[in-house]
Amino acid sequence: MAKSLSPVCKLCRREGEKLYLKGERCFTPKCAIEKRNFAPGQHGRTAGRGKGMGTGRESDFARQLRAKQKARRIYGVLERQFRRYYETARGRHGLTGLNLLQILESRLDNVVYRLGFASSRPQARLLVTHGHFTVNGRRTDVPSMLLGQGDVLTVREGSSKLTYFKDLNVVAEKHNAPAWLSRDVRTMSGAVARMPERAEIDGTLDEQLIVEYYSRR
Repeated sequence: MAKSLSPVCKLCRREGEKLYLKGERCFTPKCAIEKRNFAPGQHGRTAGRGKGMGTGRESDFARQLRAKQKARRIYGVLERQFRRYYETARGRHGLTGLNLLQILESRLDNVVYRLGFASSRPQARLLVTHGHFTVNGRRTDVPSMLLGQGDVLTVREGSSKLTYFKDLNVVAEKHNAPAWLSRDVRTMSGAVARMPERAEIDGTLDEQLIVEYYSRR
């Protein structure tokens, strides 16, 4: 299974904002953005990011690239897989950009995170790969598995005895599950009630720029 090995704090600094890739740490003064809010690298302090960080005007291509990279980093998806998601979204009925975001949101690791069963998507991905969850009664360890309406996610019976899951209610209470998901912390389960609407997905993502990026290639 391919995954990004880049230090996640550098990814946030490159985008110039918090991507919340380290869970609770992102809400503390230890967050890299709080201490070093400039792009990593030799020219990080002087390189422009299109947010007042530099003197030059950012090109359309640069804005499109940044939008695509930001979405990839938030959801922890590598380029080849992200491109496949885009092609799938383009082949579906409706708006390609919204279809793409709905695909990303329906990933198993993201649903675990959205339900509040993990404090970050990377942690959710780790929990899934360790086989702590079942989908519709079947154990799965594939974070990229796409869930659909009616699919039910549950903490595996053997895993429910672990200390982390015994304290799951404490973790989950810090995160409100979105309306497109239903959650029962008592039974450590959740379900996809429907696909998310645009207003229920990260408002800082610009799916139109992503579509423009791939459309010009």
